[in-house]
Amino acid sequence: MAEERIDAEQVAHVASLAKLEFTPAQLETFTGQLEKIIGMFEELSTVDTTGVPVTSQVSDRRNALRADVAVKSDDRAALLANAPETQNGLIKVPAIIDESGDGE
Repeated sequence: MAEERIDAEQVAHVASLAKLEFTPAQLETFTGQLEKIIGMFEELSTVDTTGVPVTSQVSDRRNALRADVAVKSDDRAALLANAPETQNGLIKVPAIIDESGDGE
């Protein structure tokens, strides 16, 4: 059996930092998946890339951006019509930062 590089306890710790909750079965699945990913990175690191030029783009397409032209847009109603939830004329989003101070 290959050396274990990551265990369920480490995955659970990272999940708790990200405020994620997993069932024991999910934790086992993710631990196995992360173990495989780490193994693939280790395998890739053994490949001799001496003399291989850096690949920063896999396509030869260059600058597919449109011209940067300022356009006045004040159609707030159209924008808000596409938002899942609005309040006081603004798009309402769920809180992502816990300011309760209880660490949960």
